[in-house]
Amino acid sequence: MPSTHRYSNFFPLIFVIADLFCLNLGVSFANFDRFGSPIYTNESYLTLQIALNAIWLSVFFVSRLHEISREERLIDHLNKVLTALVINLSVVFALWFIAKPFYYSRQHLFVSYLGFTLLLLFWRTVWHYFIRYSRTKGYNLRNVVIVGYGELGVELEKYFKINPGIGYKFLGYFDDRKEEVERKYLGNLNQLKEYSLQNPVDVIFCCLPRMVEGEIKELIDFAENNLIKIKIISQFSKLGNRNLSIQRYGGLPVINVSAIPLDSQANQIIKRVFDVIFSTLVMIFIFSWLIPIIGFLIKLESPGPIFFKQNRNGRDNHPFLCWKFRTMVVNKESDSKQATKNDPRITKIGAILRKTSIDELPQFINVFLGDMSVVGPRPHPIKLNQEFQPQIDRFIQRHAVKPGITGLAQAKGFRGETAVFSDMSGRVRLDRFYVKNWSLILDFKIIVLTIISIVRGSENAY
Repeated sequence: MPSTHRYSNFFPLIFVIADLFCLNLGVSFANFDRFGSPIYTNESYLTLQIALNAIWLSVFFVSRLHEISREERLIDHLNKVLTALVINLSVVFALWFIAKPFYYSRQHLFVSYLGFTLLLLFWRTVWHYFIRYSRTKGYNLRNVVIVGYGELGVELEKYFKINPGIGYKFLGYFDDRKEEVERKYLGNLNQLKEYSLQNPVDVIFCCLPRMVEGEIKELIDFAENNLIKIKIISQFSKLGNRNLSIQRYGGLPVINVSAIPLDSQANQIIKRVFDVIFSTLVMIFIFSWLIPIIGFLIKLESPGPIFFKQNRNGRDNHPFLCWKFRTMVVNKESDSKQATKNDPRITKIGAILRKTSIDELPQFINVFLGDMSVVGPRPHPIKLNQEFQPQIDRFIQRHAVKPGITGLAQAKGFRGETAVFSDMSGRVRLDRFYVKNWSLILDFKIIVLTIISIVRGSENAY
């Protein structure tokens, strides 16, 4: 049987070295692209390279990228890495503008971080699958026991069995009711301590329904005195919300079953930083030439303003003024009647703008102002919300976060008119999934899927 030696003691060092290798390889790509050589000895660019390494090291440890839970899914790990990258880029850009922005090549910095990001995500993905594969072969294992035989314990045992990659080796059960334990019975609660001292036990899982408060307290004291991790399972584990959080009211712990990822102040800051960077780049590099062209074409075909502004419901259901390019002739029904197929109100240039979703681009102004996010549930006209909210269970949950220019529903093909109830319920179902499962990597995935959807086209986009 392969050894269960604690290889994880070396993981932090491996992560630091590999991350810095990816960063410096990205800089080498940029050097070759800019100067024709992977090593560029100009003093200024060497200083920049040292600074980039120092900044990443700081972000690395602040973001705890050296700490990886064996239960962590790949998508959760990559989201953690992308979050650190956003923080890192924010620091670099801040220093970039404080220093002389014209001193270093923007192209060099862009290629450096493009290469670094791709290499970093690639090596972290390879590591995830490598370490999980090695655990299936018996390496880097943790020995675990379950205290309390019952439905929860059996379900946990099955999870260990079908997920060998997390590296938990199940030893057996401890329970005072020997006659009820059907397999792998190791003894009663009094025998647990002796067993744990004589055998390598790393983690004890306690099933609350089979234990009383005094027994749990005694077991926690024993585990902490012997460097054994202890984890408690309760019926709350079966509520189906993986974002359960514990809050404290004085000394009383309370389980919050309505927690969502964007309740976290840190996650809100990360998403806001991404939104500001993304919207700023769009306004600088796209709006500067696109708005004059689109504005001229809109004015050429019909009189009226270039932009169409309409009140929509945002976060916490508060209204805000949503910006779009005007795609219809000026009419009195724009706030009360949805666009339909072959709608006579839609102009020729408007039809093109709607088909390609270019009409939504001015909403980057809303993103910059903080009313919207790049990704989130699409904001509906207020009248549409009032119509469907009473009909769809937990409809209002989509307003727990900021609305977005694109969302999971749009990336999955729900675009344009909501002519029937199933169209809206399908959107709301995906919006609620997004709210409960937000991550930065999910945002990136939605952006990519949206681009693919626009390129392919949609028969509902009119």
